[in-house]
Amino acid sequence: MAQFIVSIENRPFAYLKSYDLTAWPDPAFGAQPAGTRAIDQFIGEPDMIGRGHGAGFIREFVDDLLAVGAPRVITDPDPKNLRAIRAYEKAGFRKLRVVVAIEGPSLLMTRER
Repeated sequence: MAQFIVSIENRPFAYLKSYDLTAWPDPAFGAQPAGTRAIDQFIGEPDMIGRGHGAGFIREFVDDLLAVGAPRVITDPDPKNLRAIRAYEKAGFRKLRVVVAIEGPSLLMTRER
């Protein structure tokens, strides 16, 4: 698992992790291409929420994952978290389906090369 603190102008404001999906398999996600990466993130500073930062750093990070060979990147926000879903869509993800993952209902979203 790769873990990152996201900063703007030396101000840390978010956390992002990326991992090989096979390291934490969840049958709800179904078959995925070898090398698929999963991401999770959150913004921890309240005054940085709702400013477009999430979509921006997610897009940049996923662009890099795809550029170095990941065939697909997935994420699984809570289906009720409309703010997160919008950020992922702005970052290029598309909705696939709602699944019942190990941690509960999730909206499976993907972005591919």
